[in-house]
Amino acid sequence: MAGISFEEVMFTVMTATQDTFKCYMNIDLFAGHVDRKVAPVDSDVTGIIGVAGDRVGYIIVAADRATAQLVAREMLMDDEPDEDSIRDAIGELINNIAGAFKTKYHDQYGNVAMGLPLVVSGQLRTVTEPAEEGASMNVQCKGVTIPFTNKDGSANLKVMIYM
Repeated sequence: MAGISFEEVMFTVMTATQDTFKCYMNIDLFAGHVDRKVAPVDSDVTGIIGVAGDRVGYIIVAADRATAQLVAREMLMDDEPDEDSIRDAIGELINNIAGAFKTKYHDQYGNVAMGLPLVVSGQLRTVTEPAEEGASMNVQCKGVTIPFTNKDGSANLKVMIYM
């Protein structure tokens, strides 16, 4: 996948995020300014999926509680999703986004694999920051963070790409 630029990867993941929200939840998402660094992310629910093959890394979706509940309600058609349903919905969301990436580049280059989604809770922070009490996970690589929101502000999430 050496011939695919990081910008192409980023655009594919950005489009897949918007398409997944539109197709599964009928929600139009708008991408904000792409932050070309790893920055601390406050997240109540985070979905992570590994990408392997010629290009290796992670695609991560970080959502606040209200957005995670919205995703679960809309994807699962459940008015009052419990914690397991919320985690399942975020896992399915990240799986759909990463699946679009895999489909696009697997057909062109043939060497793209994905791991199983991992869903966690807590704040993500970079390794270079001093340890904070209560921090649950460190991320050690470079990438970008893309914020998304919808028109009424009920959906707020960040998609991070590390490759």
